[in-house]
Amino acid sequence: MRSAIALLSLVLPAAQVIAQELSTISTDPRVRVETSVGDFVIELDPGRAPLTTEAFLTNVTTGFYAGTVFHRVVSGFIAQGGGYTPDLQLKPTENSVINESGNGLSNLRGTVGMARTAEPHSATTQFYVNLADNLDLNPRPTRWGYTVFGTIAEGMDVVDEIGHAPTGAGGEFDRSVPVNPIVIENVTLLIE
Repeated sequence: MRSAIALLSLVLPAAQVIAQELSTISTDPRVRVETSVGDFVIELDPGRAPLTTEAFLTNVTTGFYAGTVFHRVVSGFIAQGGGYTPDLQLKPTENSVINESGNGLSNLRGTVGMARTAEPHSATTQFYVNLADNLDLNPRPTRWGYTVFGTIAEGMDVVDEIGHAPTGAGGEFDRSVPVNPIVIENVTLLIE
C-alpha cells in the first residue's frame, strides 16, 4: 500500500504539470492583419468577448477591412483603423455590437479593443491597438469602458511602427491621421 501511495504522489504532480501545459495551448482564433508597413497577428478571445469576436470575424470573412486605413494614430496611446478608406470616407456599416467591456480583460499595451462613440453600444467595425497601458479605457462602476477582445500575438514591432507614424490633419480629424496612409490590405483568419 505504501508503494502505491508513493507512486501516486509521483504521478499526480506530473499529471498536474501536463494539464497546466495543455491549458496554455491556444485554441482561440487568430487573424493576420496585412498592412502597407507590415503584418501582425491578433489572437481573439471569444470566451471573454463572444459577441465582439463574432462581429469582428464576420467583418474579416466578408473582406470588409481590405482597403481601410489606420485613420487615428496617437503615439503612446492607440492606433485605430478598420472603418475609413484611404481618402477618409467612412465605409457604411450595419449592426453595432453590445458592449462587453466588463469581461475582465484590460486595455493593456498590445491588447486590441473596439472603438465606439460616446454611446456605449455603438461599436461596429473600427478597432484599436493599445500602444501603452490605457486603464482609463476600462469600465468603472459609473460608466462603460471599451471592449478588449484580443491581443497582438505576433508583430508588435509593426504596430509600434504604425504608432510612431508622423500624423497631421485630414478629413474630419485634426491631428491624428498618418501623413502617409497606412492601408489595411487584407485581414485573414488563420487556420491552424
